[in-house]
Amino acid sequence: MTGTAPSLTDRFLDAVALAEEVHGRDRRSGTEVPYLAHLLVVTGLVLEDGGDEDEAVAAMLHDSVENGGGQQMLDRIAQRFGPRVEAIVEACSDTVEGEQDEPWIERKRRYLEHLPEIEDDGALRVSLADKLHNARSLVRDYREEGDALWERFAEKTARQQLWYYERLLAFFQERRPGPLTEDLARAVEELTILVARNATKRSAGEQPGRSG
Repeated sequence: MTGTAPSLTDRFLDAVALAEEVHGRDRRSGTEVPYLAHLLVVTGLVLEDGGDEDEAVAAMLHDSVENGGGQQMLDRIAQRFGPRVEAIVEACSDTVEGEQDEPWIERKRRYLEHLPEIEDDGALRVSLADKLHNARSLVRDYREEGDALWERFAEKTARQQLWYYERLLAFFQERRPGPLTEDLARAVEELTILVARNATKRSAGEQPGRSG
């Protein structure tokens, strides 16, 4: 934990209510886990890392634009929570409008190109917390499901997922070293080891699957 814990006001509770409005019926891809769980974990990571209320609000809302709200949702966030929260949410989105049907790889490449342009450390903190929780979830679920896990996603190969997380990690190691980045490095390393272990089993004629 770094710094002094921020005081969370009714403004944060308003963000939680909006997140519930947007994501209340959603589930994490391929699971029965409420999507709100992801938003709450990301927000917790942001606060533990010293984030302020703007960043906590943005963490709760970081997927609201990308997951279908588009520019209209971004405008709503700006009006309700101010320009900094709007800017953080936009910085954490790899799509806004008119790009939803773009191939996964193109969206991720564009996001990787966009990351170095982000100047607000708070936006980087929220993005990093999001990627960390996603990576940890991949590790946990890959242990349970093995290669069947990738069927949940638009990009259905471990190779592309690892490509993305390795490049995210390289960026954050350069721009934002610290506990969250160290945790991301551990998660990416563990996922890489698990994927390689299953690949070895396949090449040896064994049945890959759950990892112990």
